[in-house]
Amino acid sequence: MSFMRFLGGHAAAGAPASEPLQIDAETEAVRNIVARLESLPPEKARLLASMAYVLARAANADLEITDVETQAIESVLAEYGLDESEAVLVAEMAKLQERKAGETSDYLVTREFREASNPDQRLILLRACFQVAAADGAITAEESATLDEIANELDIERGQATAVRAQYADLFTARLNYQPKQ
Repeated sequence: MSFMRFLGGHAAAGAPASEPLQIDAETEAVRNIVARLESLPPEKARLLASMAYVLARAANADLEITDVETQAIESVLAEYGLDESEAVLVAEMAKLQERKAGETSDYLVTREFREASNPDQRLILLRACFQVAAADGAITAEESATLDEIANELDIERGQATAVRAQYADLFTARLNYQPKQ
């Protein structure tokens, strides 16, 4: 997936574009951010785009992406090389794509990240997905199931996935005697 296609711009060669990018309607700031992102090496842009999408997938597992989950996505993206304005733009576009394409693209984008990344990057992404899902103080059964799917699609070893999951054990709402933190 090209970065501009991820952002809703031009489709891959031979594929029809769903909607032309309205350059005239963009602000100068957005144009500068897009130019900066396009100037990234294609591999890094693809990794960041697919990482953002998978994070949005984790946030949207319960069919709602809260402001605190959005902030968590932005924070993760900033940790991996985007400045604040770029992180905000990429997070918003990832949320839009997740809501628009949803389950249709979930596996494909996660698989694309898996193919383009190394095992350490995949484990970092899984941890970040847990961080995003837990950002609102709880991990629902729906979020838990999606996190398990993501771990499987990233080919994370079961022991590693279990260790990440254990770090968030108090936040699983489906566990016995769950009490929300005050």
